[in-house]
Amino acid sequence: MRRLIKHLKSKKLLIFLSVIGPGIITANVDNDAGGIATYSLAGAHFGYSLLWSLLPVAILLVMVQEMVARLGVVTGKGLSDLIREEYGVKTTLFVMTALLLTNLGNITAEFAGVAASLGIFGISRYISVPVGGAMIWYLVVRGNYRLVEKVFLAACAIYLAYVISGILARPDWSAVMEGIVQPQMKMDLPYLVMLVGIVGTTIAPWMQFYQQSTIVEKEIKVEHYRYVRWDVIIGCVFAAVVVVFIIIACAATLHVNNIRIETAEDAAVALAPLVGNYASFLFALGLANASLFAASILPLSTAYSVCEGMGWEAGINKSFHEAPQFIGLYTGLIIIGGALVLLPEAPLIHIMLISQVINGILLPFILIFILLLVNKKALMGRHVNPPWYNKIVWVAVVLLIILNVMLLAMMVQG
Repeated sequence: MRRLIKHLKSKKLLIFLSVIGPGIITANVDNDAGGIATYSLAGAHFGYSLLWSLLPVAILLVMVQEMVARLGVVTGKGLSDLIREEYGVKTTLFVMTALLLTNLGNITAEFAGVAASLGIFGISRYISVPVGGAMIWYLVVRGNYRLVEKVFLAACAIYLAYVISGILARPDWSAVMEGIVQPQMKMDLPYLVMLVGIVGTTIAPWMQFYQQSTIVEKEIKVEHYRYVRWDVIIGCVFAAVVVVFIIIACAATLHVNNIRIETAEDAAVALAPLVGNYASFLFALGLANASLFAASILPLSTAYSVCEGMGWEAGINKSFHEAPQFIGLYTGLIIIGGALVLLPEAPLIHIMLISQVINGILLPFILIFILLLVNKKALMGRHVNPPWYNKIVWVAVVLLIILNVMLLAMMVQG
């Protein structure tokens, strides 16, 4: 009997290990160069006052990623595929165009992060960007899904550098807790821009497309879905903890000393005289890892989304002959994103912050599609959302739209 129980536990563990990946990778890669810049600015300029937003955002992140994971497992199709099949080519083309333009800004932001973070270590952008681009291209195009996933999972572990940096900053933990449990809402443009930016970078539209596509490529069975759910929860919780410590590191040092920054690399450099070179090095290392990590996944996510939406073959395991549009689009996005960063006097910080705000504006519309799809019994059968689940996410969608309208109105007025 004991042997049987031990065997069953071992079998469950093996299944879990074979299933994990899409949820953890998707949630953590969202802490990319643009995200880290946004969180660094939030901590440096607003202290702990925005920490409260991360709890509801993290809960919404888990719920959204769980829905798309369920969609992928039950239907065996990507999100773009389902939008095209259920709502037609015109709607899909509109969504794909918006996603493509937004993601191009995000990809450029990732290569800007590569250039800036490695520049801290004395490496020229004219070396770091082409070499980094070539490395990630080779990994995805010449590798296979299992290899790529292992590399991506290893990259997730390096985000612990931010947790260590936050602890080394020696924050006032009572002030941290106050920032988490006491919501603050300021009706001014900079605060609203930062709030929308945090939402947009924590729950970015591309994440839903990427996670569902990779789950489909792994061919996970419905009976193993409970393991997929844990993959999503673990990934989202870990990502949220990392975000909290990025804000803490900057709030406890830069905000307290009234030091203004413009970029995440500014934060890494400014940390050195305040809390020591070790914390500064870890912050810069985390930024370099996040930038390369996301610079490989964002073009991949975009290629998945567009190719599925257009009905073209897509997948890391496919050759150029089998999926020319997929490989071609992935390659083109890397080249364009990297080339834009190498342009003299390119407004990189503006590209990074604007791309995160656009993410926040596009997000509610993508969530509406997800909610409509996941509640179609013809697609999902008994796996549709329970009523309470729908209520929470619909309320979140309405609040996001209201927040976006307020932001746009203030931008027009000011």
